[in-house]
Formats: sequence, C-alpha cells, structure tokens
Amino acid sequence: MKKNRSNIWLYFFGALGGALYGYDTGVISGAILFMKNDLGLTAFTEGLVVSSLLVGAMLGSGFAGKLTDRFGRRKAIMTAALLFFIGGLGVALAPNTEVMVLFRIVIGLAVGGSTTIVPLYLSELAPKETRGALSSLNQLMITVGILLSYIVNYIFADAEAWRWMLGLATVPSLLLLVGIMFMPESPRWLFTNGEEDKARKILEKLRGGKGIDQEIQDIKETEKQEEGGLKELLDPWVRPALIAGLGLAFLQQFIGTNTIIYYAPKTFTNVGFGNSASILGTVGIGTVNVIMTLIAIKIIDKVGRKPLLLIGNAGMVISLIVLAMVNLFFDNTAAASWTTVICLGLFIVVFAVSWGPVVWVMLPELFPLHVRGIGTGVSTLMLHVGTLIVSLTYPILMEAIGISYLFLIYAAIGIISFLFVRFKVTETKGKSLEEIEQDLRNRNGRDKAAGNQQTVNT
Repeated sequence: MKKNRSNIWLYFFGALGGALYGYDTGVISGAILFMKNDLGLTAFTEGLVVSSLLVGAMLGSGFAGKLTDRFGRRKAIMTAALLFFIGGLGVALAPNTEVMVLFRIVIGLAVGGSTTIVPLYLSELAPKETRGALSSLNQLMITVGILLSYIVNYIFADAEAWRWMLGLATVPSLLLLVGIMFMPESPRWLFTNGEEDKARKILEKLRGGKGIDQEIQDIKETEKQEEGGLKELLDPWVRPALIAGLGLAFLQQFIGTNTIIYYAPKTFTNVGFGNSASILGTVGIGTVNVIMTLIAIKIIDKVGRKPLLLIGNAGMVISLIVLAMVNLFFDNTAAASWTTVICLGLFIVVFAVSWGPVVWVMLPELFPLHVRGIGTGVSTLMLHVGTLIVSLTYPILMEAIGISYLFLIYAAIGIISFLFVRFKVTETKGKSLEEIEQDLRNRNGRDKAAGNQQTVNT
C-alpha cells in the first residue's frame, strides 16, 4: 500500500460496508434505552427489535453468495449500500414497533450481503503476503463503525434522540454507494467470467505491474478444475473447508460477543451505572476495540490465524469466568461494577486481536474459487444464526438466570470453540488462495488413500 497509494481508496471503499455493519450493530445498544417509552417495548419486543436485524442478515447472507458469484462483487456491494440507506431512513422515521422491525430487517439484508461480500472482495484483491492485514480492514471498519455509533449515542443521550442515532447511518451508506462505483471488479471473478484482459489490467494496477504472471497462471489452473454451485460446495473434498467455515462463523458469535456490542449499556445499568455513564462506558469499549484491531492487522500475517484464535479463546474464557464469579459472590457492590467494566474490556481486547478479524479473514480463504461466494455466504448465514440466537435470548436469560450464570454458559462455549479450532481448523498464513485450494485437494487425496489402505488391511 505504501508503494501504490491509489490502492488505499480501493481498500477503504471496499471495507466501508464493514463500517455500516458496525454502526447499525452498535447504535441499537444506546437507542434501545430511549425508544422503550416511545414504542412501548416489552422484554420480548425489545429482543425482537434488536434481533430482527439478524433475521434479515440471515436472508441476505443466504442469497448474497449466489448473487455475488453470478453478478460480481462490486454490484453486490452497491446493492447492499442502497439497502443500508433505505433501512436507515426507515428506522429513523418508524412510528411503531412493527415498522421498526420491518426496516431493521431491511438493514439486516444489507448486513448479510456486506458480511458475505466485503471479506471476499478484499481477500481476492489482496496479495498473499499481506492478505491477512488487508482483509482485516473489514473488521477494522466494523470496529470503527461500532465506536462511531457509541459516540453518536453518547452525544444524543441527554436529548434521548434515538431517531437521530439510527438515522445517521444513511450518511456512510451514501458514501459507500457513490465510492464503490469507481472501484474495480474482483480480478478473480472476472477470470471466471471470461474477462481475462480486464482482470489482468486490474491485477497489474494492484500489484504495481510486478509478479502477476504466476498469480494469473495459478488462477487459470484453478478455474479449469472447478464447476461451482451448491453441488460442489457439498463435495467430499470441500467438506473440511465447509465444516471449518460454518464452525468458525457460528462460534464467533455464540461465545457471546454481540451481547457486549448490543447490550453493553444494559449490562452496565444492571450493575449500577446510569444511562449516560453506561453509554460512555461503551465508548471506552469501542475505542479499545479499534486499537486492538489495528494491532491484529499488524501481527496477523506474522503470528498466523490459528495461534491468534487459540490465544483469543483462552483470554475470553478467563474474562467471562472472572466476571461471572465476581457478580455471583459480590453482587450489587462497587467491586462487581468495576470488575464488570474491566472484564468486558478484557474480553474486547482479546476478541479484537483474535476472533474478530481472524474469522472474517479466514472465511473467504477457506473456500475454492468457484464456490467462494456461496461458501462464504453459507458461513456468514451460520454466523448470523448464532448472533440471532444470542441476541434474542440474552434479555430473557439475563432476567431469568442473571448475569453470572449466563456468562458461565458463554465461557463453556468458549472452551468448545478452543477445541474446535485445535482439531478442525488449518493454518492459511502466507499461502495464496490457489495454494490453499490445492492443499484442500491434496488433503482429500491423502484421506482417500488412507481410507483405501484401511479397507485393504481390513
């Protein structure tokens, strides 16, 4: 990026969809405190307003993969930007709960699309040596969006102006819609659709005209071996990638990450902080989130994906257990309140340097070229299923069993996540997308050979 500064804008607008996802994810945490009276929300409808975005996200993820494989990454991002704008305007003007839920679903469609397409787009544009860092820009923009939403929430908290909190999302959505019009299509998608000359020109610009012949040859060889579609995604040789993608996506959310993003102010008020102080506390969490994501961008291509996931798991589990124990034995005390702040901050620190960026980097890396869109889409669909379950059940479980036992459940899920990464996820650091795909094919060949040998021995 230092050698070719024109690429900065390309990666910026490519990742801006992540900022919109982050803003719409984070802003509801403050707005929900003030829309209760205006919309007459109960515990159930509160969870419905928050989780309805995830219903749309599941639908968006389900369709986005197939659509981006057919029409291209760039057009799909433009569609998501338009949906972000329509949804942002709708929730800001919503007169009742039903309309609010409807337009939260529209935003969800955009979220599902952007979380599928943006990591894929960045991954296909980036060189293998820095793909982890450049793909992590998506997560960085998510954290920036979340932080901005917290700041906006704090600014409008005294006025209880929740409509302004929600409506300001229309500004970056318009910026994305205009900016992406001037960005190039993914060269790998162009190759699969017979536009080799255009793809070559884009790669020359991205790489500064150097060392692209081997990359192009690898893409061509990979393109010849594949058919694409759901049928190939379910082929035995792709199955390890599908299992890893689905597991990483689901567990990233099911450990309880979005309870901190969505409900951080509510969690703080439950342990004794006022509304404004609770929202200010989330600004601190958002700031830490951005800083640690910047650190992750710096180290992900050096340390590797798998080590970061395992280290992050350990840190998140420890923070959740400490938080649960303190609130269990020292409830309604100053010690419990401040320990909650510290533990949530620690959780964000380790999540932001590990599971936050790494999962978004790995999802498109795992899948072969012809099923990269649909594979990433199915995985992000599973991610939003996990988010939906957690966000919908959090207020109910918080009320039923309390913060201590709830976070112990999330800690147990964190231990399961650690074991999953240890045994089901392979390292992708330093490999081109084509090399990762060939490793997947070779692994399938070795498994077949081992199975045949086992049959002979039997």
